[in-house]
Amino acid sequence: MIEEQLKKQFQQIENNFNIAVISNKVDEIKKCITSDWVLVDSQGGIIPQEGFFKVLEQGSLTHSTMTKEILRVKVYGDIALVTGRGQNTGTWQGQPLEADEWITDVYKKENDQWLCVLTHLTPVKK
Repeated sequence: MIEEQLKKQFQQIENNFNIAVISNKVDEIKKCITSDWVLVDSQGGIIPQEGFFKVLEQGSLTHSTMTKEILRVKVYGDIALVTGRGQNTGTWQGQPLEADEWITDVYKKENDQWLCVLTHLTPVKK
């Protein structure tokens, strides 16, 4: 039962993160992540948040939808590993973007709040 409660708790945390990302506003996203958060993906490798924020602020990258289904949560003290499947749509350099990915978010508990430290994306094989 504890596992189901954790999945529900982190589903809400991920939903809030999704809302922040589709706002396309750096200040909203910063409420969900640590100051050293990074994004890891198959095309860009390790992308520091400054690089991610830069393409958002320039409008090169936008998100219009984002969903995640949480499939697994493991908590180790103040660290949580959250794995699920996510889909999103938006634009990259003016072109439509659509992704279906396996997502692992690493969270750290800071001041009673779970903040994302790292997001790792792996495309779902079609």
